[in-house]
Amino acid sequence: MTDAVLTHEVKRRKTFAIISHPDAGKTTLTEKLLLYGGVIQLAGAVKAKRGRASAVSDWMALERERGISITTSVMQFPYRGLQMNLLDTPGHADFSEDTYRTLHAVDGAVMLLDSAKGVEAQTKKLFRVCRQRKIPIFTFVNKMDRPGRDPFELVGEVESVLGIGVYPITWPIFTGGTFRGVYHRLAHRVYLFDAEFAKSSQSAGAEAPPVKVSGLDDPMLERELGEEGVKRLRDEAELLEAAGDSFDSSRFATGDVSPMFFGSAINNFGLEAFLESFTDMMPAPSPRATSTGLLAADDSQFSAFVFKIQANMDRAHRDRVAFVRICSGRFDRGMKIHHVRTKRDLRLANPTQFLAQDRSIVEQAYAGDVLGVYDPGVFEIGDTLTDGGDFTFEDIPSFAPEHFSRLVMADPLKRKQLAKGIEQLAQEGTIQLYRPPDARAGDIILGAVGQLQLEVVKYRLKDEYGVEIRYEGVNCSFARWISRRDGQPIDLQALARERIGTVAVDVRDRPVMLFAGEWQLNTAVRELPDLVFAETAHGVVVRE
Repeated sequence: MTDAVLTHEVKRRKTFAIISHPDAGKTTLTEKLLLYGGVIQLAGAVKAKRGRASAVSDWMALERERGISITTSVMQFPYRGLQMNLLDTPGHADFSEDTYRTLHAVDGAVMLLDSAKGVEAQTKKLFRVCRQRKIPIFTFVNKMDRPGRDPFELVGEVESVLGIGVYPITWPIFTGGTFRGVYHRLAHRVYLFDAEFAKSSQSAGAEAPPVKVSGLDDPMLERELGEEGVKRLRDEAELLEAAGDSFDSSRFATGDVSPMFFGSAINNFGLEAFLESFTDMMPAPSPRATSTGLLAADDSQFSAFVFKIQANMDRAHRDRVAFVRICSGRFDRGMKIHHVRTKRDLRLANPTQFLAQDRSIVEQAYAGDVLGVYDPGVFEIGDTLTDGGDFTFEDIPSFAPEHFSRLVMADPLKRKQLAKGIEQLAQEGTIQLYRPPDARAGDIILGAVGQLQLEVVKYRLKDEYGVEIRYEGVNCSFARWISRRDGQPIDLQALARERIGTVAVDVRDRPVMLFAGEWQLNTAVRELPDLVFAETAHGVVVRE
């Protein structure tokens, strides 16, 4: 393969995530992108909770039952000669850690806002992660077909609350309070939607709507919008041009300016205008930092990292899949790769790409693509894979949990199934598992960022492993990963005899201390000055 071919293939890749507060319409938008990409021919209505049809991006039974996304789905589809890699992240705040890991694997993000609610709590949290990683961010204001806030007010709120510049690329058009279309400022085009189409309960949102495209000076506008509607549109367009600077692509590339779009995902209104700009502006895979320096995406050496592990995606085979983001070079089916952490060479069995539950075998893949590979139990989140190079990508951290429970099994005869199930779920990152350092079994304490994570673990243990459990309260409020300041291993038995907190290890055998309250944590910090107490864990810590 020539360098020119590799560079061309890399530039075709657009790898992105959609982030939002729950109920902003993220699953609906995901489904509609697939509709425009030609992957599905008819979009099913996404209804709330138990009554809704299961969305294309949701595969877990609990997700379909609750009507929410609680795992990251990977969807790959072509669009106008490009390879779109969409990582649909959990919207619920309790699964923000899974979203954080996913944001390590993307080159850009779409921030979805509800037009009536604006910037919400979970939006702020996810946005901060994007800013920290300097990820380019698109903003899509959804549900414009419903009563909402003034568009200028929304622009101001994003700028003031999130501290990012905003450049509206499309602007909503209204007639008598009804959302009729968008004006594309860069293309100087007006997109008008068929008002009767939107009223049809059978057609609305199920297929791409009829669109009339014109310019601001087209006489047709007055017939469609009325004199008052045209005057409002032209006045607002003039105000936008007078008030704002030109779009700064360099500031967008570093996540300092966000292009904003308006539309209605449920009706497909505004999506075509958004997609045209998105595909032009969304960056291709960029260089990644490694332990030996920056590595370009079109470098000929193959490299990738594991950002997610999921057990039991195929219930019939009880498989375990590691999701791998390719960072450079080309992957060929059957090639041998180097697993840097274990220093082992292995072949990735049956590499697959996904559209929710549907899988297809991959013969070739390039930087930006996401593969699912069979995991026999050797992969961990954050592992680096190469074609021989001995370098690593940056760690993906674990975060200190906020909720703790002691796990109690209903049937002691199913201890083996419980051990397997809870170990696999902890390795996925679904839950954090703490146990005594001197035994693999014993008093198991679970830690979660959000309460719903504990519910999911209970559900999946019963549904996938046939183990019923219950939770008991535990006197624990804080968890901290511990290490010695001098880098030497920790004598955990001696530390336990200090009786300051509970000494444990996590699923990767990293030393942890659990504390009943802030007073106990402060006591440990004061009386154990040789130790570092960390709220996040990176890599694997050697222990005695």
